[in-house]
Amino acid sequence: MKKNRFVALVLFSIFVWLGINHFIPNDNFISKPNNYLDENLDDFELRLKIEVETHNLIRENIKQLNYSSHEDSYQFKKHNSSNSSSVAILIIACNRPSISRCINKLLKYRKSKDDFPIIVSQDCIHERTSQVIKSFGRELIHIHQPDQKEIKVPSKEKKFSGYFKISRHYKWALNQVFNTYNYGTAIIVEDDLDVAPDFYEYFKATLPILQKDETLWCVSAWNDNGKFALIDRNDPKLLYRSDFFPGLGWMLTRKIWIELMHKWPHSYWDDWMRHPDQRKGRSCIRPELSRTKTFGKIGVSNGLFYEKHLKYIYLNELPVHFTKLNLTYLLKDEYDNNFVEMVYRAPLVGVNELKNKQIGHSDPVRIIYYTKNNLKSLMKLFGLMDDFKSGVPRTAYKGIISFTYDNRRVYLTPIKEWHNYDPSWQ
Repeated sequence: MKKNRFVALVLFSIFVWLGINHFIPNDNFISKPNNYLDENLDDFELRLKIEVETHNLIRENIKQLNYSSHEDSYQFKKHNSSNSSSVAILIIACNRPSISRCINKLLKYRKSKDDFPIIVSQDCIHERTSQVIKSFGRELIHIHQPDQKEIKVPSKEKKFSGYFKISRHYKWALNQVFNTYNYGTAIIVEDDLDVAPDFYEYFKATLPILQKDETLWCVSAWNDNGKFALIDRNDPKLLYRSDFFPGLGWMLTRKIWIELMHKWPHSYWDDWMRHPDQRKGRSCIRPELSRTKTFGKIGVSNGLFYEKHLKYIYLNELPVHFTKLNLTYLLKDEYDNNFVEMVYRAPLVGVNELKNKQIGHSDPVRIIYYTKNNLKSLMKLFGLMDDFKSGVPRTAYKGIISFTYDNRRVYLTPIKEWHNYDPSWQ
């Protein structure tokens, strides 16, 4: 159908061009008086401009026809609501030929093409990257973000123009997945991510929890504090709730996208997601051991966190059969009753006691904080990411930050009577 529409447009453009040549006079100007020639120069110029514009229209329609034919070659069928059990893997791409590494991992661990169809949405005009994506043939769908115009960016933010383009691309790509292809759920993966062997199993098992619990709005494969020394590598099945939106391999539903799409920001979409106006007190599920890891040092952030944090994130290597586990402990009521109470039952210790190994047992311990500066110094001391977004520390749930130190579980906690995050903590 789409191909026929483009063919019709091409034929229409040709007829317009023929009509112009037929109806605009083409007299032999040399045989006319000079004043007649002068009078018709404007008409001739107009005719030439129209002809050029018509040729451009024909060329553009042929270009779109080629794109349509290319898409048809994948024999991709748009899904309707009856196929909402499929979860689309949306890869956000631009100008990295190394996307092949990301795609190869996703294909390696994918058991069902129908359950997890892969859509690669490419921004930028970068032929080398396009060819890499096309080389995977029918294993995926390759779509192109059509608006390549430069974005008007405030002068003080010119050097951050890449963030504006990324936000525009995300909005277009998510609209394609949810509103054009009609998927009910999507997992967003950047083009510089490796995935763990149980990546799909993790998301498949957590989807019912996400759908059931209105206090959840995403599932992420990422642990911001997932460095080798800060995690329990012997417990890869351990999952948490988090008030901090992690990103970097995350799942959302069409319902959430419909809520967000009309107010989607012009830039810095991830920090916008972390604002209370969007989060609305909701949480995400995140793992103890990350199921994604970035290998892209160079990007719009210019390796801002890569050398200090990101390259040290540990990617899980021991597959967990999450679909065989009971994950209802992640539902809010049960989680708050069990996890939060467990945390506050842990004995309070001092920093020096912990650092100097003066604790006479190996059980979990708790360190309390009272102020932003107090918490920030503790996070730096233990090698945690020490920034806040809208007052929320990374990985925190109800102000609690969980990690390991010297193979011991440690919780940084506010007072038990804590009620909410302070947006002034930045």
